[in-house]
Amino acid sequence: MKKENNYITPKGLKKLSEELFSLSNIERPELLKTIAWAAALGDRSENADYIYGKKRLREIDRRVRFLNQRINSAVEIDPVKQSTNRVQFGATILLEDHEGHEKKIIIVGVDEINTDKGHISWRSPLGSSLLGKEEGDSVEVRTPRGIISYDILEVAYSEVE
Repeated sequence: MKKENNYITPKGLKKLSEELFSLSNIERPELLKTIAWAAALGDRSENADYIYGKKRLREIDRRVRFLNQRINSAVEIDPVKQSTNRVQFGATILLEDHEGHEKKIIIVGVDEINTDKGHISWRSPLGSSLLGKEEGDSVEVRTPRGIISYDILEVAYSEVE
């Protein structure tokens, strides 16, 4: 099976690394202390601290494995270092739809998606259809609501907010 690259911005990689550090070095050790304390109380079958602690420990371990995989497959791309007028990973794009509504989006990695901030994945229907296009180009995007047309007004590269 082919390993897929996990494109990510420096800020996104830092966020994943900080979460991994926090889970591994702060939350997990504290939780282990709580579980040990709860286990020392005796009957574990009705001990909520013990039962919840073990459940939370499994969740943390699962998330740590996931974060390790994502970080190990990460290909860091710094938008600030891009020097092209074509849409590539990390681009900030100003779009206009056929009704004249403008929207700003930033193409980021799948671990950085935040639609409230306009951060969309390079693998999303809109993100993938924009890749390789330039200012002045039009693009049609197939969405669950139908085909939407956009004009690319501006392409810029800066640090992801």
